[in-house]
Amino acid sequence: MTEQVLAIDFGGTKVALAVADAGTAEARPHNTVRLDTRAAEGTAQVVARALAAARDLVADPVAVGVSTFGVVRDGAVRLAPNVPGWDGLRLPGLLAAAFGGVPLAVDNDVNAGAAAELRWGALRGVDTALYVNVGTGLAAALVAGGRVLPGANGAAGEIGYLRDAPGAAAFADGRAPLEEAVSGSALARRGSALLGRPVTAAELFALYSDPAVAALLDDALEVLARTVANLSVVLDPQRVILAGGLMGAAEHILPRVSAALARAVPFPPALAAARFVDDAPLLGALSAALDLAAA
Repeated sequence: MTEQVLAIDFGGTKVALAVADAGTAEARPHNTVRLDTRAAEGTAQVVARALAAARDLVADPVAVGVSTFGVVRDGAVRLAPNVPGWDGLRLPGLLAAAFGGVPLAVDNDVNAGAAAELRWGALRGVDTALYVNVGTGLAAALVAGGRVLPGANGAAGEIGYLRDAPGAAAFADGRAPLEEAVSGSALARRGSALLGRPVTAAELFALYSDPAVAALLDDALEVLARTVANLSVVLDPQRVILAGGLMGAAEHILPRVSAALARAVPFPPALAAARFVDDAPLLGALSAALDLAAA
């Protein structure tokens, strides 16, 4: 019987699981399941349902890769304040107990997305790169030597905490100032206040012909482009990849970032959209599981 690996992606609103044959060279899991998380569910219930679904998918995986929002540090999930019960959750230990001695890797979802692009996508063969995920939140992954750099505390690339204005609130104030200016959730909040009705970030981009909406979006895109350019000056990447849910508006985002890179960076990197969108963290978890199985 073919040995199989298991991947699990814990997202804010869903859990995704996938199984693939150990040794596969393609990003094509042959069995994928998605579980919507329920508003009334506690963290323990979410994890328990995910583990039950995992057992239904594969009885004896030879390796398990897991991605999660937040940062995994000292055996717990940190920097995950938006989902009750997740910040401080000792997820690696819970998973290790559930899977016994099976090799296990747990990483941040944005790092996992970058790993998927490195193995199968737009970063394949690239040594130094910047992967920026602009979705509900805002974060990046830094790539050097063809590998994602975790940082001293696993928090490299947490750019949502950057301060972009004098006197801006900071992490110590319980804030993520850049994420509050640029992310999909920020645009939805600001757009809803502007229009006096609930709108999503995607709906805002569809209203670009409205001068007030265009001004809001242009301001956010200017901040994003400036941030990517500044990070590129620091890292000197070969390639910059933009990923995440807001890339549905790539025709508005890519030209702005490209212009900022050309103007501000001494050696401008190539710029592209990510190959993978919705399944990037899951595929990154799968890549980690495949690496463990091959070790």
